Amino acid sequence: MAKSLKFDAAALQATPRERLEEETHLSADALLDALNLVRALHEHRVLDTTARLVQGGAGLSHEVLELLNQPGGVRALRNLLEFAKLLGSVEPDEVGAFTGALADGLRAGANRVRSGQPIGTRELLSLTRDPDVGLALGVVADVLKGVGRGLRERAQYGDVHVPPQT
Repeated sequence: MAKSLKFDAAALQATPRERLEEETHLSADALLDALNLVRALHEHRVLDTTARLVQGGAGLSHEVLELLNQPGGVRALRNLLEFAKLLGSVEPDEVGAFTGALADGLRAGANRVRSGQPIGTRELLSLTRDPDVGLALGVVADVLKGVGRGLRERAQYGDVHVPPQT
């Protein structure tokens, strides 16, 4: 036999304030986390900078100049520009291959840390015969050669001081 439906029209007619109170109650933990995040963004002036970025105009220029006026601001900007030049001089495929390989290596290193197994002298010596280790050591040697060559060349132009080899 069929049962009659109970219809509560008052439940469907909740005011926006009542709906807000209910949702606030259900989301209290998330709201507290969000408030902590907003507070941290405000304390580090990220919120203000982001608001000025969205609004644009003179406020953003003032914010950038104020950041540059802090100790190390100009040095940080120069370092950022040098890093951008470095990235511009390397082919994207090379960067992708290197970062992918680096991520694989970091995962392998993290697994070793999780397992708590230190490397022994015998294992270290046996790794020199491993083709993957040999390839990685070759890459490290080539990177070191390139860095050394670059430092020596820049020393010729007075950009950097390299002590003479003995």
